[in-house]
Amino acid sequence: MDKSKSTAAVPWYQSRDFWLKFLASSWTYLFLIAIVIFFSLTGRGFFTIRNFSNILVASTLVMMMAVGQTYVIITSGIDLSIAFTVGLASVICATVMRDLALAGTAIEVAIAAGVLSGMLVAIIPGLVNGYLVAWVKVPPFIATLGMYGIVRGASFLLTDGQQVVGGLPVALRDSLSSIGNGSLLYSIPEIGLVFFSRPADLTPLQLRGTDLLLPYPVLIAAIVVLVFGFILGRTQFGRHTYVIGGNEDAAIRAGINVKRHLLIIYCISAFTASIAGILHVFRFTGGSPLAGEQALLSSVAAVVIGGTNLFGGEGRLSGTVVGALIIATLTTGLVILNIDALWQFIIVGVIIIVAVLVGRVQQSLERRQLT
Repeated sequence: MDKSKSTAAVPWYQSRDFWLKFLASSWTYLFLIAIVIFFSLTGRGFFTIRNFSNILVASTLVMMMAVGQTYVIITSGIDLSIAFTVGLASVICATVMRDLALAGTAIEVAIAAGVLSGMLVAIIPGLVNGYLVAWVKVPPFIATLGMYGIVRGASFLLTDGQQVVGGLPVALRDSLSSIGNGSLLYSIPEIGLVFFSRPADLTPLQLRGTDLLLPYPVLIAAIVVLVFGFILGRTQFGRHTYVIGGNEDAAIRAGINVKRHLLIIYCISAFTASIAGILHVFRFTGGSPLAGEQALLSSVAAVVIGGTNLFGGEGRLSGTVVGALIIATLTTGLVILNIDALWQFIIVGVIIIVAVLVGRVQQSLERRQLT
């Protein structure tokens, strides 16, 4: 018997390893499509432009937190402090805007100063985290957990535990809302597509039927994702990030300034968290110390679901974006089906475990191909 025939190469479409690898690398996209189909068939009003627009807007908070978290986890770290860095940025931003507007400063200047102040103050926890992790060698979990408490306390002390919503001038609230709840492009019944702002003389029927096609928060989040996705995937800084996460000793021997790099990584995490806090101010016309607390688990989940290895060295922002969309879609779908939102935590927890197991399967398949 000719053994060469029995050991002939199996066509790719009949290879079990091929399909296992395909499912392991694409399961998040397939899962997102599956839950969209499921909720579209079972939830009334789910499959509409308005609902998809709401899902995208709702995902921006988690997505912005998860962008920086992706960088941190790729370096085999974690940043717990972003839970309240979001809140700190939002209360600083709202307070500066309010005080300047009440002092008679032009609304545009007050908004710009508030945004800049929120970003700059939020960078401070990132600097401290980076220093503790890179120079003092404090484990990232401990360093950022300690900063979690410090930033939480600072946020509450600055606001006496209250939200910064009262006392904002009407002109400032309207300007914030026009950005946080506005769109670059609207679809209005009987009128069609309208850019930048809705006409003021719409009928109640037209108002109810208006769809936001390009919400400003989504556009801002998309720009941030594209910029940091390019940095991670196309620059030397991104390549060094993967090397540090894969083997820090090898990175040092290769001449990479690991300490400085880690400091920048934790500043990036704080920076993207500040953007989340600022978007919260625009959407809700006020700041809150608790703006990012509930989204911490979801941000880590989005990163893990998106395929980033918790042990470092692997990950991509496109997967993180899909992870954030999965969480937002699940939340919205459960609400439409009138299912207790607490089930979201159970479902997300299960998905995280599945994501880790799928990652293990993918690594096993890659090792098998190398042997």
